[in-house]
Amino acid sequence: MTRTRYLIALLTAPLMASTITSQAAFAEEASQETKHWGDPNLDYVSSAWPIEEGSDLIDIREVPVLGSGFFEVAPEDRDDGIAVGELGADGGDREMILGLAEAISQGQHGAIDSLLISYKGKLVFESYYQRGRINLSHPQASATKTYTSLALGRAIQLGYLTMDDLHKPVISFLNDIDRSDLVEGADKVTLHQALTMRSGIRIEGEKAEEFERYRDLIDGQKLVQSILEQSDPITDEVLTEFAYGNYSSMIVMQVIDSVVPGSAENFIKTELLQKMGIAGYEWRIGLGGLPAGGWKSSFTSRDMLKFGTLAMSKGQWNGEQLIAEAYIAKATSRILYNGDDRIFGGGKDVSGQGYGYFWWSGDLRMGDKTYFASSAQGGGGQFIILIEELDLVVVTTAGMREPTALQIAAEKIVPAFAD
Repeated sequence: MTRTRYLIALLTAPLMASTITSQAAFAEEASQETKHWGDPNLDYVSSAWPIEEGSDLIDIREVPVLGSGFFEVAPEDRDDGIAVGELGADGGDREMILGLAEAISQGQHGAIDSLLISYKGKLVFESYYQRGRINLSHPQASATKTYTSLALGRAIQLGYLTMDDLHKPVISFLNDIDRSDLVEGADKVTLHQALTMRSGIRIEGEKAEEFERYRDLIDGQKLVQSILEQSDPITDEVLTEFAYGNYSSMIVMQVIDSVVPGSAENFIKTELLQKMGIAGYEWRIGLGGLPAGGWKSSFTSRDMLKFGTLAMSKGQWNGEQLIAEAYIAKATSRILYNGDDRIFGGGKDVSGQGYGYFWWSGDLRMGDKTYFASSAQGGGGQFIILIEELDLVVVTTAGMREPTALQIAAEKIVPAFAD
């Protein structure tokens, strides 16, 4: 089976009975193609965001649903920088993971689009379901925050920031800010606090309604200026409170843009994504005219695995230190504990959930033992889960609102790889 034929099968498979299939069987059953999106050798970029007229993007909601799951227990080496191995031979309980794949294919774990598992640096299991495709990028939602965090770590590695700078006021990096009109306490907001969702920014009531009407019209640091003018006073008390969102990711992106040569958009492209061989992606412009720091990106499942591998490798990629090791260690740690009832990605075997630098954290229970996990999480089911003790990286994409990836990892994946 040629690579071209294989990609056509992934892109055009008709509805089939709910069962998992091997590559050969999948190709045979997909021979009657129902839809084709141009040259199958291209990397396709999808979007769940509004698509502009004339765009080449594909709305992922219009992608044909696979009636069966596609899986590989010995993923193909696609010369994309991802090392591959074989489930079982290179680790993992083959039958347990295949049983999980069958359950996903039958819809027992929600509308999962892909599941990838890397063990000890090798991709040993790769599978696609529903609207998942190997060469189609998937909307990421808040997993984008984690990628923004990695971009900041790249700036630290290159010397544009230091680890000590994380504890300096955000406005100290923004030279266009007029400090005379800022709300009381605005100079207390540090990068550390923004990265841990404790910026203390609160825009409420009529101010919030007015701000929502015109915020999209304000570019660059003027947007940060406006936010820090409209906010309620930023007290020491509110700076200790975890408040998800609160313009934190946008502010971090503004800092990146202010300290790196050129623009944040070009810096992310050339100094992070291109270094990792990531090309077929989308990262839309957000508030302030910069790449959206908190959502509106799309990456393939394999791209997500690259981000996870980068973090698991302490910031190294192909022998090059892309992200400062000290930053990765801090970012993926449990800097603060949030309380399990406030976290959307948990489950009965997930506890101790907290937050690092735009990375979530938690403990995955297997019997009497727990494994610490760091994760990127995007609403709808985008997860990159790192379990350092097992040298395990798990990636999922999904089109659902009931995120279960951490529970799946605790209940079905960890037991397959734990000694």
